[in-house]
Amino acid sequence: MAAAVWTDRGRRAVTVAGTVTRARSSHTALKSQYDALVIGGGHNGLVAAAYLQKGGLMTAVLERRHVLGGAAVSEEIFPGFRFSRCSYLLSLLRPHIYKDLELKKHGLKVYMRDPHAFTPMLEEGVKGVPPRSLTLGSDLAMNQMEIGKFSQKDAKAFPEFVEHLEKLAGAIHPLLDAPPVDIPGVTTGSLRMRLSAAKTLTPIIKCGLKLGRNIPDFYEIITAPIMKILNRWFESEPLRATLATDAVIGAMTSPSNPGSGYVLLHHVMGELEKEKGAWGYVEGGMGGVSQAIASAARSYGVDIFTEKDVRQVLVGLDGATKGVVLKDGTEIHSKVVLSNATPYVTFKNLTPQAVLSPEFIKTVEQIDYTSPVTKINVAVDKLPNFLASPTPDGKPGPHHQCSIHLNCESVEVLETAYKEAMNGRPSVRPMLEMTIPSVLDPTLAPPGCHVVSLFTQFTPYHIDGREWTDQDREAFADTVIDWVEQYAPGFKKSVVGRDILAPPDLERIFGLTGGNIFHGSMSLDQLYLARPLPFLSDYRSPVKGLYLCGSGCHPGGGVMGSPGWNAALTVMADLKRR
Repeated sequence: MAAAVWTDRGRRAVTVAGTVTRARSSHTALKSQYDALVIGGGHNGLVAAAYLQKGGLMTAVLERRHVLGGAAVSEEIFPGFRFSRCSYLLSLLRPHIYKDLELKKHGLKVYMRDPHAFTPMLEEGVKGVPPRSLTLGSDLAMNQMEIGKFSQKDAKAFPEFVEHLEKLAGAIHPLLDAPPVDIPGVTTGSLRMRLSAAKTLTPIIKCGLKLGRNIPDFYEIITAPIMKILNRWFESEPLRATLATDAVIGAMTSPSNPGSGYVLLHHVMGELEKEKGAWGYVEGGMGGVSQAIASAARSYGVDIFTEKDVRQVLVGLDGATKGVVLKDGTEIHSKVVLSNATPYVTFKNLTPQAVLSPEFIKTVEQIDYTSPVTKINVAVDKLPNFLASPTPDGKPGPHHQCSIHLNCESVEVLETAYKEAMNGRPSVRPMLEMTIPSVLDPTLAPPGCHVVSLFTQFTPYHIDGREWTDQDREAFADTVIDWVEQYAPGFKKSVVGRDILAPPDLERIFGLTGGNIFHGSMSLDQLYLARPLPFLSDYRSPVKGLYLCGSGCHPGGGVMGSPGWNAALTVMADLKRR
């Protein structure tokens, strides 16, 4: 491989892979009239389109970029290296969507990972023994052996903790696959209307019945700082810190902040190939999920177009949606429009401001999109070799397929990194989640080479109140790679390309307001009945015929397909009543 380092820094359009990753649009020409239009070809938009078309609505998807997938996208940033450029792991794809859309038949292939997590220590080995590490996977006895290196008490408590967490996470499932409770419908209108709306109480009743006597525990974990809970269960720092990373991943919060417990629960409530809490790599990168959903949608008749940038939603004199107008001036009419963009982009950029009240616009502006994430995609010409678990001859070990947690040996390190970002500066010792999907998926890199994803925290949207510069991006990437080098000497020399995406780049390229990967913070004031706003949790908008279908809706970011599925059900129910 060439020794030169190619850098993109997220500042220029990636053109190297245009012919490789450019999405295939429908062969049919864009029509002037549809029943439903979906703005944005991310996974939720594609799911919504598939179900709308299955429900009998002639539907089209309009994606502004050259490639489908939104944040779940694969791009060949450097020749021969294909990256999951934004999102990078699969777990929370709802099983019924996987089955309904026959995604396996449409090409979705997932590589299961076991073990799941690897946390190496930065410490001096004793008498020639490598530094310690903590590896966790599906083998409970092996987990206990690993934890026992740090605390026998924790090793004994761990199985009960896992069972407890799975019970709480499993109780949420009924809430994921249905819109939130229709509070206005239940409390107002005729008795017949209220009885009809009462059906929306069913999922929350099922959740309560599943929880039973665990309701107080559930209330605590969704409201408390995760450290309050972890300190009760465990005493060893590496275990607490490793578990705490899932309580702050993607969130501008610390393990000591209220609500961080829910973030942990959110990340363990998924399943993959019927394995609870499992995460896997999609063959070809995360774009493989989007392509499979798009393939299913096309098979039902959905028209999907890329490089169709919507300028504005069209609203008639009657205040109802009439379709959209593209940036090139093309008008496309439809009965309904679903936006897979963030609520901020939908209502501030795409909707005519004159049809929205000043009060509504003000509340939209107050949605929290704070993000701590800088994503760095790295092409390397050899596999990282970790001091804590060395492998000979560049051969991958089980730990190479894990989520590799660096700078996560202690909660204090995480807290310090968070505080630095809150003070407007990138962390000098950032929390790093490294994944190397090419260890399991050979389609991603040339022989002997690998793609490395570095999901890093904590970085602010502005540095000391100013915009990020290219120098800032490079300096932070250097910091990150220097830290990886300490755990895996030789990593720095193996780097042949890097793509640096700070929060403003994630916003500009992927439409993630504030760079927030969830389309809005997963904080308690922005969940369920309050997602994205307390009066805007049913996918409907103040504009008749305009709906939200993205991750800014219930049940939130990461739960792949559910917002799109729930939005499609809402649309079809409304059209049936018209």
